[in-house]
Amino acid sequence: MFVHYKSAEVEGIRLFYREAGKAGAPVVLLLHGFPSSSHMYRNLIPELASDYRVIAPDYPGFGNSDQPSSEAFDYTFDRLAELIGAFAETLGLDRYSIYVHDYGAPVGFRLAVKHPERIQAIVSQNGNAYEEGLLPSWAPIRAYWSDPADETNRNNMLGLLAPAFTKLQYVEGTRNPERVSPDAWNQDQFVLDRPGNADIQLALFYDYRNNLKQYPVWQEYFRTHRPPALIAWGQRDMFFGPDGALAYRRDLPDAEVHLLNTGHFPLEEDLALSAALIKRFLGEHVR
Repeated sequence: MFVHYKSAEVEGIRLFYREAGKAGAPVVLLLHGFPSSSHMYRNLIPELASDYRVIAPDYPGFGNSDQPSSEAFDYTFDRLAELIGAFAETLGLDRYSIYVHDYGAPVGFRLAVKHPERIQAIVSQNGNAYEEGLLPSWAPIRAYWSDPADETNRNNMLGLLAPAFTKLQYVEGTRNPERVSPDAWNQDQFVLDRPGNADIQLALFYDYRNNLKQYPVWQEYFRTHRPPALIAWGQRDMFFGPDGALAYRRDLPDAEVHLLNTGHFPLEEDLALSAALIKRFLGEHVR
């Protein structure tokens, strides 16, 4: 099954996306996290494309999409969700499942709250929606939320954009770091190093505090609409601990939860296991 590399103009912004599968098949929308892009799904897309129409967009300022300046575009999670929602409508997607990872969770769950009738199922791999999922490693980011003008806090955030930290996010918690391709973090770093991108990332780091305020809203959505959910979590994630995965069962008692013995990017080390879980889950819940 061939992967097609496309772009769509949405509200004057060119959004790049990867697509594979038959036009009439059930849709799976893959929503990436930080500091990645649809590139993180390069190996998962072919696994799903025989049965599903798989679509993976890059957010503005990420991957191969346009990078409007911080003055021209409001880099908040509300705005990212609005744009991805408009992207879905541009492609005529009226029903779809969402796969969320990291930043993909606050984007995808905003879509679900706004249009619950469109969501067929949810797959979360380290896409957090609960306070208990946030590990102590969030302390520097919380400090930045409290005082973004402080030079030490700002420098700590800029350190999260450095090459060593980009690589660390991929290899920390893995069983065998040598199985993780450096193409992943090098692709991300190329984008992070573009002029103006640091300001974009700092804006999103600061706005992430508003995602925590949305947790009760998302949890109410879970309780009210009971979407089928697969939680396949890298339990050695340096940011989002396994308690964040287990917490989904509070509001989605039928959620299927698996703790995988890997780090923040389960698809890098446990692609085969993740793909098998996702295909079986979607096969049972999506028609």
